Amino acid sequence: VQLQASGGGLVQPGGSLRLSCLSSGFTLDYYAIDWFRQAPGKAREGVACINSDDDNTYYASSVKGRFTISRDNDTNTVYLQMNNLKPEDTAVYYCATEAGRNCGGGYRDWGQGTLVTVSS
Repeated sequence: VQLQASGGGLVQPGGSLRLSCLSSGFTLDYYAIDWFRQAPGKAREGVACINSDDDNTYYASSVKGRFTISRDNDTNTVYLQMNNLKPEDTAVYYCATEAGRNCGGGYRDWGQGTLVTVSS
């Protein structure tokens, strides 16, 4: 199982980025998928999750209303659209599968992350 997050970069406060999560060797649609982030010196923080069964989505309060998680089963990709980015969003972002088909079961697998830097 391999997951690869991509799409990070440097963006000014108020800007937007879209992260992508691709997998090799398995279908993302079978699992609930999370995005989590880790900033230097800080604990890992769950950002968003999308169910497999019904595509219900869940967000951390810190990103609710600004971030949107979605999946495209045709391309086996999960996205994280990030709008109105703030400096405190700066972190390495990872995508992860959960143990089950619905959110709340804990992370099972994740791969390399992608760095998001929000700075003027």
